[in-house]
Amino acid sequence: MSYIFGTKLKVSIFGQSHSAAIGVTVDGLPAGFAIEPDELRAFMGRRMPGRGAHMTRRRESDEPEFISGLVGNVTCGAPLTAIIRNEDARPHDYDRFRDVPRPSHADYAAYAKFMGANDIRGGGASSGRLTAPLCVAGGICLQLLRGEGIRVAAYIVRIGQVTGLSVDPADVGGDDLRYLSGADFPALDAESGARMLAAIEDAASRGDSVGGVIECVATGVPAGIGDPMFDGMENRLASVLFGIPAVKGVEFGNGFGAACLRGSENNDAFAMHGGAVRTRTNNHGGILGGITSGMPLIFRVAVKPTPSIDMEQDSVSLTRREGVRLRIGGRHDPCIAPRAVPCVEAAAAIAILDALLCRRGEVL
Repeated sequence: MSYIFGTKLKVSIFGQSHSAAIGVTVDGLPAGFAIEPDELRAFMGRRMPGRGAHMTRRRESDEPEFISGLVGNVTCGAPLTAIIRNEDARPHDYDRFRDVPRPSHADYAAYAKFMGANDIRGGGASSGRLTAPLCVAGGICLQLLRGEGIRVAAYIVRIGQVTGLSVDPADVGGDDLRYLSGADFPALDAESGARMLAAIEDAASRGDSVGGVIECVATGVPAGIGDPMFDGMENRLASVLFGIPAVKGVEFGNGFGAACLRGSENNDAFAMHGGAVRTRTNNHGGILGGITSGMPLIFRVAVKPTPSIDMEQDSVSLTRREGVRLRIGGRHDPCIAPRAVPCVEAAAAIAILDALLCRRGEVL
């Protein structure tokens, strides 16, 4: 099913952007794990709408309501289900898009697939709103992984034409990740973060939008997780990451840059380090043959510009079968990338925990 991911850890997302509620069911969590609710709430707050000038004005508390799987705050072995009630939906804002699809949205593709029965409100089940329950599941997985010594952090390395700092892929520094925990904008330094924010504000002032690139690093991931071919670690990660609607590309390690190099430049030499096998460089991004190598796991995702812009665009009338002009208006992020950062972390945590459980063949 298209809304379910996982082998040992099964994550099922449900709901639509403007339905009464959205939610998630997670099956396969170990029993007896105490979830930290304040930590989960803070994590959810990072993607919550309405928190800054560069974010949508839609205001949702994004407070998960757990209806099964917990006794107190402790997992009990039953499937965990949480719902998030939609409190600031404005479904009538979307009535006109039933006939005139918005450029670069899923309106027309969903219309064709579901023969016009699709929920057009806010993009329905194709909306970025569905990343809220993804973050509920991922936020819990992040807490579980931390107990295994695995940490996941994401940050923005590009907004439009503005680039920022990245980590040393072979030696991810703790200072970088500590800086992120206290930063108002998810970049590795204040100067590039300020320039990125300026680029977002400039696009917004013109009624336009801008895209970005998010880099994510997972440290402490042991060697030997993942499988060759179709269940490789890249495959698993990409499957969840492309569940974030704005993501249009994923690359691991050197990614597409490796195509411009020779083998002598791209290869990572092995060496012993503190009694463990490591590589001197990390062009492979911590994954070889679909299996983790023990080096930091590093990947990047490309986030498209928000398709809802305050400019007239060309579209068509589905009933009149003729071209029309459309101005979307409404409440939209001029850049999706900042709110997508915790979604990327959540997706990575879900994929890594599932692969870890598959390797062990049992609960943690």
